[in-house]
Amino acid sequence: MNKKIVVVAGLALALTACGKEGGTTAAAPAAAPKPGEKPSVCLVMKSLANEFFQQMQKGAEEHAAKRGDLTLSVVGIQNETDIDNQVAAVEKCVTQQAKAVVIAPADSRALIAPIKRAVDAGVKVVNIDVQLDEGAMKAAGIGDKVPFVGPDNREGAKQSGMELAKALGKGAEVVILEGNPGAANAAQRKAGFEDAIKAGGLKLVDSKTAHWETDEAHTVFGNMLTGHPNIKGVLAGNDNMALGALKAIEEQGKKDQIKVAAFDNIPAIAQYVKDGTVVSTLDQYGAQQASNGIDYAMKMIAGENFSGWQKTEIKLITKDNVG
Repeated sequence: MNKKIVVVAGLALALTACGKEGGTTAAAPAAAPKPGEKPSVCLVMKSLANEFFQQMQKGAEEHAAKRGDLTLSVVGIQNETDIDNQVAAVEKCVTQQAKAVVIAPADSRALIAPIKRAVDAGVKVVNIDVQLDEGAMKAAGIGDKVPFVGPDNREGAKQSGMELAKALGKGAEVVILEGNPGAANAAQRKAGFEDAIKAGGLKLVDSKTAHWETDEAHTVFGNMLTGHPNIKGVLAGNDNMALGALKAIEEQGKKDQIKVAAFDNIPAIAQYVKDGTVVSTLDQYGAQQASNGIDYAMKMIAGENFSGWQKTEIKLITKDNVG
């Protein structure tokens, strides 16, 4: 199988004919694949520093190799907030006349414009992982052209949060580490954690973004501990932020005093689940999401139409079932 792996850095300045607003020349429409031709599919992800997306990349490559009927290009960005370069990556896929783009957007609204340009150029687009804003999609006229293949983030976060509530008991002080403010899954996971806090009788004393990043979460949670020394629990929107909180917990000698609930089930979190410091995480099967997205993209290239939410699997991970 032919494949390309790219970490995007500084693409925005290199793209001069991407169909952007302001008079640049629009990309030529994607031609229908010829008989026997392997259509090109771009998988556009977020930060490849995140183990979740490393797993997604590996799963996508293995799935594409097993299928054997497409050429896969895998693109990642430098960090979770590198939205400009993710926009540039989508537009490069269009200029290179990819037949489909499968995207885990870094922002649920900022990627609408380049995705519309892709759709208008005849490129099939499948949204995975982070749901694009439905209202903005509808306003752009592409609400029925881009299916979302992904999990129920709110329900998953609630399940993980309820494990923390059971471990701590009513009245315990907790905080939330949120993902990117512009990402729908960040808002959904925060809402799910809040559902668990209410149902479990916990006391929320602070909630701030750490933009999905470990180092930022270490700093943010360290400041939370200074302001709220009686914190007993952390609800982290992803495992990377949980790792940052765990570092701060260990530095302050509170490993046995503060419990963590998280989301993603990356390999690095397993040891903490096993020792009980992390009471739960939520597996959303990133590799399978990408594989499903590729399958939908290939069906769309072949002429099938899909829209709306194509729900994917989630699984609560605790000490009892961690790998």
